[in-house]
Amino acid sequence: MLSSKKPLAVTCGEPAGIGPDLTLLAWAQRKPLDLPPFYVRSDPGLLSRRAQRLGLDMPIHTCHPEDARGIFKSALPVVLTGQPMDDRPGEEQAQTAKTVISSIELAVEDVAEGRASAVVTNPINKAALYEAGFNHPGHTEFLGALASRYWPERPASPVMMIAGPSLMVVPVTIHIPLKDVPSRLTADLIIETARIAAEDLKTRFGIAEPRLAFCGLNPHAGEDGKIGQEDRSIIAPAVARLRAEGLDARGPMPADTMFHAEARKTYDCAFGMYHDQVLVPAKTIGFDDSVNVTLGLPFVRTSPDHGTAYGIAGTGEARVDSFAAALRMAGVLSNPGSV
Repeated sequence: MLSSKKPLAVTCGEPAGIGPDLTLLAWAQRKPLDLPPFYVRSDPGLLSRRAQRLGLDMPIHTCHPEDARGIFKSALPVVLTGQPMDDRPGEEQAQTAKTVISSIELAVEDVAEGRASAVVTNPINKAALYEAGFNHPGHTEFLGALASRYWPERPASPVMMIAGPSLMVVPVTIHIPLKDVPSRLTADLIIETARIAAEDLKTRFGIAEPRLAFCGLNPHAGEDGKIGQEDRSIIAPAVARLRAEGLDARGPMPADTMFHAEARKTYDCAFGMYHDQVLVPAKTIGFDDSVNVTLGLPFVRTSPDHGTAYGIAGTGEARVDSFAAALRMAGVLSNPGSV
């Protein structure tokens, strides 16, 4: 596994969920999973108790980020962050919210200050964080705000991508109600999202001329205006402008025929007009090995493509596949030219 000399910074995620399980399991299987060095910003006591609950006999070492790479070979490096946390799988605790938020902030700061090469985030429960001052629709938007804080000279425009071995997708609108999508969808938003994605596909994923496919908003891509006007009046003009800029873009295409195996061979990334339009096929095709990647940031951020899974936290049933894939992808993307 290619990785930079700096380790990856892993966030603690929701402590009542499977984030601690994934972190522990990933380190325990670091060699067969071919993982780059990482450390986690969390409470070592919580991780120690969760390891015992999972029957894992493993060393956990508190350290500074600068020392994590050397420690990684023989112990899980933990950078003490926030307050001590009780190990209560499946039970949300309001007092842990500030630590969860701080873990994300400090992991990004570690990259900004040169202590880490990239950020890998464990799943959070946004509802549990709101009372602690978290006022963002999701991880993606929060990371955009942090990018503006730590890289004020580089305006951030975060774009969500779900990347798997068989399918990469980008939703143009993300965490908004479905009823609001038509009014929020504009040609400018489609174009800006596509430009950001195309740039990262070139510079980070090593795709010299990315092929971009755009879903229609309406069934059958509107049937030339018979089933809604948005495909003809918004999406088609946006695609035409992208093609005029030299990008390999096509659409709008009927979303119901875009995701079978033969269709996927014709493009590198599919763009949906709303969240579930492309995340449903992405998670259906590659639930265990897809990765959430935030494009348009001045740093690399990846995450497993699933939630907190309270119901199996602490039981040993959590699968580490997507988290391991997120670690490997972060290690590769933070090394330009290694893809």
